[in-house]
Amino acid sequence: MAEIVRQQHVDAFVGYFAFGLQESDDTDLPVPFPDDFDYDVFLSTHPGRLDVTSGGHTHTATVTVEVWDGGPPPPQDAADWDEQAEADFESTSGEVAVWSMHAGRTDGLITLADSGGLWRVRVSCAGRAAAAALSEGEGTGHGVERYLVQFWPAGP
Repeated sequence: MAEIVRQQHVDAFVGYFAFGLQESDDTDLPVPFPDDFDYDVFLSTHPGRLDVTSGGHTHTATVTVEVWDGGPPPPQDAADWDEQAEADFESTSGEVAVWSMHAGRTDGLITLADSGGLWRVRVSCAGRAAAAALSEGEGTGHGVERYLVQFWPAGP
């Protein structure tokens, strides 16, 4: 049975309905954030990069990141999540930076491992409707939209 290796909490500054998780050593990425961002899907990928489309325009989302030693169990109650998606992710450094459309690279750094590797990732989100309503009203907020991002080593 898979176990959590580490858990971190970071803030994602959402701007223009978007934020990204990108390889920390991004010097050789062919498509750096936010180039070619796809607003039509919840989770999209580019080499070394994960793009997340939010329910709200401008706010601060809370992100819980879990690193597992194997595939995590499926959520006990999938109805608790508004959106979920999985993707493959490759990290050359073992660290991932949080990116914002309006603030660029933020201070939040996610540690996956001591070195690079291939990962599978599941992104789950709750609070999308509340974030959308917030954007229609006062415009900003903190923690209305919540994400759970689970990484585990990609198997053969």
